[in-house]
Amino acid sequence: MLDLHLNHTVTIIIITVIVSFMAFQNQNLMNRLIFWPPAMQRGQYDRFITHGFVHADGAHLLFNMITLFFFGSIIESFYRQYFFDLGFVLFYLGGLIAAIIPSYLQHKNDARWASLGASGAVSAVLFAYILFEPWKLIFVFFIPVPAIIFAVLYVAYSVWSGKRGNSNINHSAHLWGAAYGVIMTIIIEPRLLTHFLNKLMQIPF
Repeated sequence: MLDLHLNHTVTIIIITVIVSFMAFQNQNLMNRLIFWPPAMQRGQYDRFITHGFVHADGAHLLFNMITLFFFGSIIESFYRQYFFDLGFVLFYLGGLIAAIIPSYLQHKNDARWASLGASGAVSAVLFAYILFEPWKLIFVFFIPVPAIIFAVLYVAYSVWSGKRGNSNINHSAHLWGAAYGVIMTIIIEPRLLTHFLNKLMQIPF
């Protein structure tokens, strides 16, 4: 049984929900926390982190937090072994930063562009999980899908949508967050790559 008093996943979810709801009610707060390139030129580098704690709407928030809830605790149990029990928190915050940097470099002179949401870090958590259990069933809109199949579809959809470029969703952050989650976890524990490949060969159906 997880000790919720020490569960960093639950703590991150609670903070994100509270801050997101506060920002829904307060546009000034939303404007201060969202990732907006001109703010970087004013030295507001905290936005590399704060943008992950505000969301576009309730559905955006709900989808990210449900995904984080189901997969965060498993990845947390791995990462907590590092950095004085703060490994998962640092991994999650690192996911927010790593996922947004490519978009920032692309849009740093575009005052009309902005980004928000925890999707980059949540993608990092989800794809790190797939290294452990590639064939575990993930329920997507109540439909059971093997994690590795979901990963392939997720990447394909993100690439396709990113190229179309007609939505407000930052699909680049999803992809870079996913890449960060996989690469960082393998760097921390290189044997996971062999574990993943062995698991991948053991198709359960």
